[in-house]
Amino acid sequence: MPHIIVKLYPGRSEEQKARIAEEVTKAMMAAANCAEKSVSVSIEDVAPEDWAEKVYKPDIVGKANLIYKKPGYDPL
Repeated sequence: MPHIIVKLYPGRSEEQKARIAEEVTKAMMAAANCAEKSVSVSIEDVAPEDWAEKVYKPDIVGKANLIYKKPGYDPL
């Protein structure tokens, strides 16, 4: 039962967020060989000035051993 959390800078429309959720769901279904009904996707807007504290430090640096695709930036 994959649950995917996508964190983005604000500014995407509801239509864009729905499209992101659809595409992420398709990718998860293909890669994990699971049914659509098993996948859930949430999208969280995070302000640029909060990114380092709310995303980069806790989710990327703090969980480095779980990251399979590392970012090409360092906001610290």
